[in-house]
Amino acid sequence: MRELEDIRQDIARCDAELIRLLEKRMDYIQELTACKKASGRPLLGQKNRHRKGPSAAGLSGRRYKEECRRIADSILWAEKKVQARTLCPGNIALIGFMGAGKSSVSHFLRDMLAMEEIETDELIVAAEGMPIADIFAERGEAYFRRIESQIISSLRDKKGAVISCGGGVVMREENVRSLKASSRIVLLTASPETILSRVKDSTKRPILNGNMNVDYITDLMEKRRSSYQAAADIKVATDGKSVAQICEELLAKL
Repeated sequence: MRELEDIRQDIARCDAELIRLLEKRMDYIQELTACKKASGRPLLGQKNRHRKGPSAAGLSGRRYKEECRRIADSILWAEKKVQARTLCPGNIALIGFMGAGKSSVSHFLRDMLAMEEIETDELIVAAEGMPIADIFAERGEAYFRRIESQIISSLRDKKGAVISCGGGVVMREENVRSLKASSRIVLLTASPETILSRVKDSTKRPILNGNMNVDYITDLMEKRRSSYQAAADIKVATDGKSVAQICEELLAKL
């Protein structure tokens, strides 16, 4: 039987070699992402497509198969983080009218780029312990907007997150300043007809309660248009596009 110290030295050498190879792999991922950007090729691929990577590379019949699979999954997660940093070093803040697709885009980027997903409305609900509709009814919109600004300000130091903002966030200049401190702001747009088709069955849109129609939505969108336009670094129209198409266009513009 070998001496303990000899075994420990061999483990240390394995660790050093693993780290070296992992760093090299991440360099290749960064190079691959840059190459895709330069050539105009799709950056993300398909969300549900089987990912060829270490988790699929020769594990059949191997010892420690389950342990290696878990490590491989972690490597793929780290690969996504490297890709995210290459595409957008800070955060991505999604703004736009309710129903423009912010939550769907946020979910997709979370899964494809291993970004932390933050929904400002969800943070408000958690902080206040009640649904947004109840906050509006019991405490008023002015109170809601103050809490919203506090939440936005608390995100200034975040990195590597996709932040899905409530529809009225950009109506306060202080919110825009807080977001721009660490985020690229992406305006998602859609026609009033598209918006109505997406939100007409929702009970979580207190501003539209009793006004669920194209005329009211058009009027409210017009009131917010200049604020949206002024805050946005880029704009992406979502009408008639899949979430994958929207995200590819978003990242290409970033």
